[in-house]
Amino acid sequence: MDYNREMEKIIESLDHTPSLLLHSCCAPCSSAVLERLMDHFDITILYYNPNIEPYEEYLKRKDEEKEFISKLKSHNKLEMIDADYDNEVFKTLARGHEDDPERGPRCYLCYKERLSYTFKKAERNNFEFFGTTLSVSPYKYSRWLNEIGLELETEKTKFLPADFKKKNGYKRSIELSKEYELYRQDYCGCIYSRRKSKVE
Repeated sequence: MDYNREMEKIIESLDHTPSLLLHSCCAPCSSAVLERLMDHFDITILYYNPNIEPYEEYLKRKDEEKEFISKLKSHNKLEMIDADYDNEVFKTLARGHEDDPERGPRCYLCYKERLSYTFKKAERNNFEFFGTTLSVSPYKYSRWLNEIGLELETEKTKFLPADFKKKNGYKRSIELSKEYELYRQDYCGCIYSRRKSKVE
């Protein structure tokens, strides 16, 4: 399925400015995504990333996200909420998957945790849509992300399908990162991806 085209169809069909709870992992990934979406949605960024270690790295990425959003100009609503840091959630789901390769089952479980949390918060707070910036990265499986999101959606709170790396999304995120001088990390977030990046 062409998830990018599915998103474009939804945007083309909008007759008002719907609310979107958008999970974000970091400022660089959210940059190109927000550029594409903020003219069409009232967006609340949800920073929920229990996988990120160490805690200092989590804070650094969170603060960078806040700073970036404060610099953006949007005629629609654009704000951010921070979820509590709970690394034990990630450690529990990763148990038994410590040696999985990157983009393996551990990553799938991590996607599912973050999207499930986002969906529950979106539904509880009456958002019309929920989604994630993760598909902008060439290192993430957009099919998994979209399958998880579409399984979670309800009539009340729909998932916004997307493959933000399409139409040079990842390239644009690099350009915007340079323009706004954003901190770009060299690993996804968890200790296992960090170890892998050090080896490579």
